[in-house]
Amino acid sequence: MNKKKYLIISGLIIITVALIATGFFTLINTKKNKSSSSNMPEVNKEKIIALPEPKLDSSTSIEKALLNRRSVRDYKSEALNLAEISQLLWSAQGITDKKSGGRTAPSAGALYPMEIYLVVNRVEGLNPGVYKYNPSGHEIITILTDDKRKELAEAALGQDSIAKAPATIVIVAVPERTRVKYGDHADRFVAMEAGHISQNICLQVISLDLGTVTVGGFDDQRVKKLLNLPENEIVLYLMPVGKK
Repeated sequence: MNKKKYLIISGLIIITVALIATGFFTLINTKKNKSSSSNMPEVNKEKIIALPEPKLDSSTSIEKALLNRRSVRDYKSEALNLAEISQLLWSAQGITDKKSGGRTAPSAGALYPMEIYLVVNRVEGLNPGVYKYNPSGHEIITILTDDKRKELAEAALGQDSIAKAPATIVIVAVPERTRVKYGDHADRFVAMEAGHISQNICLQVISLDLGTVTVGGFDDQRVKKLLNLPENEIVLYLMPVGKK
């Protein structure tokens, strides 16, 4: 074999090996990202509750929602309905671009470390209990079937707004998803994302003529145990919601 042919064959072998290796590591990274993108439990279909499709327009402008946003701690005893719950959960983490997986709130590196839970007391069509939002299916999954409202209020240092609210949205983080890419900066990015989500909910509440308040005072471990959260999830916000 002459030198020219030898160099050509060697080059082709190197390129082939490089392409195989690139494909292999891409596959590994893809699997890693998929496996770390959600803490969604394996459930039977009976525990999955489909939500109504969210509305993509309203008579409330973004300027009006910003103007009227206030912390509301007193709620009527009237129940919320499933359409309102659907809209609130969509505003928190709903998927707005099916192709890219983009959501209503920005996320550093599109890693989406947040999970959204719903503690229900009075919602038409739902039994009291704890539910978890699944953005990909725009559905909720039953986690617990007991009324946890009073216990949640006690864990939140006795805050009356949670005791009165027909439902409370719980914003939870899985920081490891962001640390994989951003290391020590992950905590900052996770906190920013939780703020984005909370503000989305605050503005959506206005368009629904509801009230909410952001609660950060609570016993972390009591809330975590009460909601039966996985070890790697951290509670960041409680947001009681009800009719003003």
